[in-house]
Amino acid sequence: MSNILTARAVPPSILAGGGAARMLERNFLVYRRIWLVVFSGFFEPIFYLFSIGIGIGELVGDVTLPDGGAVDYTAYVAPALLAASAMNGAIFESTFNIFFKLKYGKVYDAILSTPMKTTDIAIGEITWSLGRGLIYAIAFLLVMLVMGLIESPWGILALPATVLIGFAFAACGMAATTYMNSWQDFDMVNLVVLPLFLFSATFYPLDVYPEIFQALTQLSPLYHGVQLIRSLTLGIVDINVFAHIGFLLAMGLTGSMITSRRLEKLLLS
Repeated sequence: MSNILTARAVPPSILAGGGAARMLERNFLVYRRIWLVVFSGFFEPIFYLFSIGIGIGELVGDVTLPDGGAVDYTAYVAPALLAASAMNGAIFESTFNIFFKLKYGKVYDAILSTPMKTTDIAIGEITWSLGRGLIYAIAFLLVMLVMGLIESPWGILALPATVLIGFAFAACGMAATTYMNSWQDFDMVNLVVLPLFLFSATFYPLDVYPEIFQALTQLSPLYHGVQLIRSLTLGIVDINVFAHIGFLLAMGLTGSMITSRRLEKLLLS
């Protein structure tokens, strides 16, 4: 009977997959009972959208774009907050929850007593983390659609762009978590995430920063996510889009490799 219930609850593609898919299956079965937790981080960007995008937007008016056009401030801020939603979901899942499983729940020690490998754990958990970011992004994208904040047909590609952002932050978030020793270390997560959120050209164009901060901002991974989604939703698609994609992809692949090696060192040595 339990096998029948599991088969009904879990997508067939997961059941038919390998080790990484088994990690997704496990997380699905756990989170279906606490699904409200998954949506907890979605509301912060929504609050920012209504308070800053709409409230302050009435005072700011239109924002001049690099191509000389102008767009309503709310439509300018919304894609940045969409990128922040993808980041928040991926980071929250790949840091706090992974740390508990790794250090206290000893979940991965039990998993490695099966034929599964550390690579399966890394791929499965990173995929689940970016999936949480994707859930946030889909909900936020629907809000943008209802409010008429998508200015271009290119905006349909904003959803796969959020997957890339989630991948980058999930992989690096999990890699960073493998170096943490106590809950106090998570103060560093907030110390990194908050400045990224506030100073990645999220609320105003890059050219309003002093020159030195412009250079530093362009090193921010969220900046590349913001610029990528903003380009798509506002229809300003140029060659710079590929630079943003390359940065985020390289970040995700590097984080994935570090995560796999660190798990092997922590769990098998």
